[in-house]
Amino acid sequence: MTAASRIIGAILLGVLLALTGVPLGAKAADGETLVNVKARGVLRCGVSENIAGFSSQDAAGRWTGIDVDFCRALAAAALGDANKAEFVPLKASARFPALQTRRIDVLSRNTTWTLLREGALKVQFAGVLFYDSEAFMVPDKDRQQSLASLKGATVCVQKDTSTLDHLLAYSTANGLNIKPLVMDSATESGRAFFSGRCAAYTADSSYLNALRLRAPGGAAAFSILPERISKEPLGPVVRGGDDPWLTLVRWVLLTLIAAEEIGVTRDNLQARMRDPAVEQALVPDDVVTRAIGVEPGWTLRALQSAGNYGEMFDRNVGAHSPLRLERGINSLWTHGGLMYAPPVR
Repeated sequence: MTAASRIIGAILLGVLLALTGVPLGAKAADGETLVNVKARGVLRCGVSENIAGFSSQDAAGRWTGIDVDFCRALAAAALGDANKAEFVPLKASARFPALQTRRIDVLSRNTTWTLLREGALKVQFAGVLFYDSEAFMVPDKDRQQSLASLKGATVCVQKDTSTLDHLLAYSTANGLNIKPLVMDSATESGRAFFSGRCAAYTADSSYLNALRLRAPGGAAAFSILPERISKEPLGPVVRGGDDPWLTLVRWVLLTLIAAEEIGVTRDNLQARMRDPAVEQALVPDDVVTRAIGVEPGWTLRALQSAGNYGEMFDRNVGAHSPLRLERGINSLWTHGGLMYAPPVR
């Protein structure tokens, strides 16, 4: 690890701990989260403020996106009703404090899985919902440039994100002397970039693609450079110490992936359940269900709510969405991607 990397890690750790305002050992008790969710009758899910395809509200106030669909699937599994999910929009700086202070039950908000976050904040990532990478957006007139041409340039970036850390580390390692313009929120970062205060805007590639859809002058006025400088595995996060809740959140996600692996969709689920092999792949043992604390059929309720992972991807960010993102590494492992579900039994 370089001196710059150690400094960046120390700064981020200090910021994260200051933001939480809670002791390092403040963890959930075993089974506490599901008990509270059931007593309340609502699953509180932390999401991003407005990222098309991931979590955004339409004119009628209804939330949509892949992170939102996952939360509804989790609500269906835990409470028997996908509509019992409540969405709490959070800035990056507020997401971990909201989780630690129990304002939310699960964080499903374009959040990168890192050792620093798990180790310092005592949170746990349940898996990867979307594999992303850090990219750079520039005005279309500059689309032929490379990251090397940003030497000495000002780049817009959101504070309290791993994006900022990667930008600083990349700049130092490559002698670019990039000057970050650090803004409090993604909205402010986008506003600063579009007003010409920065030569580029760096964020997750998926977010930049979503931002282009509502860019001044239209998407064609801006380009995303081909270089990527980091791995950004994004997934749901829970408080540490509550193993049954972690297991439930993790296996709701894995169920959606497993269903795609064997070709089970929301529409054909009931018919396919006549196949013993499908039941073997998607229905856990009753002992597991009782240990987690949910009602039987929880995996099927989750699948009926969201469809399989491929359906969820295509509907929100893929071929059937305005973003039209390629599956890429978010494809199943059988199709050259990284999505893979361990066996249920």
